[in-house]
Amino acid sequence: MRIEVRCFATLREAAEARSELTLPEGASISDAWDALAAGHPGLVPHRAYVRAARNGVYATWDTDLADDDMIAFLPPVSGGATTALVDTPIDLAALERTVTDAGHGAVVTFVGRARNRADDLREVVELEYEVYPEMAESVLAEIAAEAEDRWSCAVAVVHRHGIVPIGEAAVAIFSAAPHRAEAYEANRFVIEAIKQRLPIWKRERFADGSEWKRPGA
Repeated sequence: MRIEVRCFATLREAAEARSELTLPEGASISDAWDALAAGHPGLVPHRAYVRAARNGVYATWDTDLADDDMIAFLPPVSGGATTALVDTPIDLAALERTVTDAGHGAVVTFVGRARNRADDLREVVELEYEVYPEMAESVLAEIAAEAEDRWSCAVAVVHRHGIVPIGEAAVAIFSAAPHRAEAYEANRFVIEAIKQRLPIWKRERFADGSEWKRPGA
């Protein structure tokens, strides 16, 4: 089947404004993205932050396509926070670029990584995060938007779920503002709100084979 694809803003710079794809029957929006990215590898780092639309209506990545569909891939809109839940390693450089602006003199970064020791000093071999995605996506967006509104800054935050190996990032927050005080305050607010409000649960797996599940990031 034939699909028309449109890319906007930063995505248009990495690919083309308009493209045509030929996909097999039963293909999804995710398959369309993969086919487009195969020819335009500069798109790949943007995947976690992109929204898709089918025939002018926002759609999920697993939405099935039909012949002559128009698919749009959309980066975060101006004035909107960048948020995402991912089950792959977080691209910190790509995330930071979403808050880059000539007017932002301060950028504060928080990266929470999986550590190899629990609070009781037992050896941890990996973390696993379980998330309620349908609720967590909106909660994460609300937290970031609240920080942007309160401190007049730009916020980008990504939380990983699934298995997170030791040393890799589980959560990353970038806040950017004209001055450092606002950037610091917004960043701290986001991580504390995540711990209190985001429906995500952490399971620590220890070297002795035992596990411990706790709430929060």
